[in-house]
This record gives sequence, C-alpha cells and structure tokens, in this order.
Amino acid sequence: MTAVPTEPTAGPPAGPSRRRHDREILALAVPAFGALVAEPLFLMADSAIVGHLGTRQLAGVGVASAALTTAAGMFVFLAYATTAAVARRIGAGDRRGAVQQGVDGLWLALGLSVPVALLTALLAPRVAEALGASPTAAPYAETYLRISALGIPAMLLLLAATGVLRGLQDTRTPLLVAVAGFTANIGLNAGLVYGAGLGVAGSAWGTVLAQTGMAAVYLVVVVRGARREGATLRPDATGIRAGARAGGPLLVRTVSLRAVLMIATAVAARLGDDQIAAHQVTMTLFSFLAFALDAIAIAGQAIIGRYLGASDVPGARAAARRMVEWGVGSGVVLGLLVVLARPLYVPLFTPDPAVQEQLSTALLLLALTQPVAGLVFVLDGVLMGAGDGPYLARAALATLAVFVPAALAVPPSGTGLAGLWWAMNLFMLVRAAFLVRRARGGSWLVTGAVRT
Repeated sequence: MTAVPTEPTAGPPAGPSRRRHDREILALAVPAFGALVAEPLFLMADSAIVGHLGTRQLAGVGVASAALTTAAGMFVFLAYATTAAVARRIGAGDRRGAVQQGVDGLWLALGLSVPVALLTALLAPRVAEALGASPTAAPYAETYLRISALGIPAMLLLLAATGVLRGLQDTRTPLLVAVAGFTANIGLNAGLVYGAGLGVAGSAWGTVLAQTGMAAVYLVVVVRGARREGATLRPDATGIRAGARAGGPLLVRTVSLRAVLMIATAVAARLGDDQIAAHQVTMTLFSFLAFALDAIAIAGQAIIGRYLGASDVPGARAAARRMVEWGVGSGVVLGLLVVLARPLYVPLFTPDPAVQEQLSTALLLLALTQPVAGLVFVLDGVLMGAGDGPYLARAALATLAVFVPAALAVPPSGTGLAGLWWAMNLFMLVRAAFLVRRARGGSWLVTGAVRT
C-alpha cells in the first residue's frame, strides 16, 4: 500500500470528468437506494400496520424495533468492510480474490448470527425493560423480539452478501431482491396480522419470512459468482480472521452510533406512551431518510475503494467532492418533503391525535437537519471506502460522549420529545465536524489492492 501526503490534491485533471463522476455515482446510488431502504421500509410497513392495532402495540413494536436494529445493525461492518475490500481488489484487477474475500465475509456473518439470535430471544424481557417499555407495551415488545430473533441470521447474511455485490459495482441485484422482499413483507404482514388475527406476532413472522427469502436469493447469486471465478466456497480461517480484523474498528463505530439511537429510544420511552409512539414514527422516518442518503455513501464506498485500488488519487478526490454536493443537495430536498408531505403520511402511522401532536415538532426538527445528514452520510461512506475505519471509530466515540449528557438532560429539563430531537440534531452536527476535518486532509488516501 502507499499513503499519499496529507496535503489536498489540486483537483481532478488526471481523473474522470465531472460528468463521468455523475454517471458513476448515479449508476450505483439509484439502485442502491432501493436496496438500502428495504429494512426501514420493513419497519415502516410494520409500524403502519401495527399502528392501527393501537398505541400500546405501536409503542411495543417501537421498543422492539430499536433493539432489533441495534442487534443486527451493529454488524453492518459485514457489508461496509466487504464493500471496500472487494472494490479495492476490483480496482487492482483481482476479480477472483475479490469474490473469495466476499465468500469469507459470508462465513463470518453466519458464525456471528447464531449467538446474536439466541441472546436476542433469551433476553427479550430484559431488553424491553432496559429500553423503558411501559407495563402495557412490554408484552408486545417481547413477542416481537422473540419471533424476530429467528430472522437475525438472514439479516446478517443479507449484509455480507450485499457488500460483496456492491464491491463488485453491482447494486442492481440488491435492488431487485429488495423490491421483491418488500412486496412480500407487506403481503405477509397484512395477511398474518389481520387475516390470520395474529396481531403483533403476525407482523414479526411476516418480516422474518421475507428476510429469509431475500437471504436465500443472495446466497444463490454469490455462490454462482464464486464458481464462475474459481473461488472456493469452503470456509477459510485466515480470510475470516482478516475480515474480522478489518471490521473491528467499524464495529466500534457502529456500536457507538447505535448507542445513540438506543439511548434516544430509552429517553423517549420514559417520557410516556404517546411520546415513545411518536418517537418510533420519527425514528422510522429518520432511518428511511438515512438509508436514502446512504445510497450515495454506498456509491462512495465502491467508487473510492476502486479508485484507491487502482492508485488513482485525483479520481478519488474528485469523486468525493462530487458526492458531497449530491449528498447536501439530496438532504435539502428530503427535508422539504418531510415537512410538506406530513398530512399525507402521518395518518398512515397513527390515528391517535395525541401522538400526532407529539409528531408535529419532532418531524420539523428531523427535516431541519437533513442537509447536514447528507454531508455526514456521504463522508462516512467515502472514508469507509478508503478503509479509514480506525478514525471513524474514534470520531464515533467522541460523538457519543457529546450526545449522552445532552439526551439524559431531556427528562429533568421538561423539554419533552422536542428536546430529545434537538439533542439528535446536535449529534449530527458533531459528526459532521469530525468527518469534514478528516476529509480535508489526505491521510485517508491510501492506495493499493489491500490496505493494512
């Protein structure tokens, strides 16, 4: 590998044109958007269907969703680290090695998923209690958690397989799988919740079945690719350990960020059922918007990794600048949509006037921070694509240290749900400051097929 000097490069004359960057970004980001929003769309569908069962059910699913998103989401390095590593090898011209690295990621995902699923199911009551679920909402949270734990192996395999395809510059296959999975999820949930009368349990079963089907399709695609390139399907201890080491800093980064979301949910739960129900809807939209903006970041992971693997530093710099422009602009548009479309989507989540009243301010605050969120997600993806995990881990820990006291001050301050979402906005601003500082330097621009 080769580290470039810390001074920024002058610009992209030696790299592709701005128009070519746009084509590259859009070719990966547009399909990636559909694939990325699959999980929040699952949760949005669950929230919309369960919301009409009652506020207690919606509050219970809100607590369970936060726990599940954390249980699976903290292993998102299975996708992110794999994308960057595979893309570097593609840039260096080693396609067989790229696919082999992806297969090792699948074995790592399978090994991690089993204990996570068991712990989630066994600790469901304690998790609901720790997140502050009220006595009326806790039974629904426990039911949803226990059933959904069965889908965690599929969720982690989805992450790893998606990372392989993204690194290979293929985001269309994940899009097709996501569309099919979301469609199946809606049909299954509606049929099991209302048709079969299973209530919250039906919603959980519908999502588990949809996720399992998606994982099966991904495995078929990756196995066929491995055979075509001559890569072995057997587990390789060295490759699995290498994947785990590369993902370690990203795990720290993700756990820190997930802690922010868990603390926010716990604080909201202690404010009351109306507040946690409104917070659940707002967090669901937060996740949806985050994944929408992350589509550009996913393009960044794949493109930056490929450029650095090919030792094209000017191309990496120019692509990063253009993606930042796309991210901030997309954030402005999404923020406006959150505000203007409220009369259309709020009634879909809850008919309760008290919950709708709580939503009004929280949604405005969510909209306000979307341009900053666009910057944050794009730069996060750029640095992941460069393999700059250790810095991302340190920045996430520092951001957590700022957020915790701000969030814990909300209940005694009496600022309610609005105060909590002001704390969430502070969290995004601090993240932006750390990422901009790193991107302006050059220490993340390390070239070569493998970053060690």
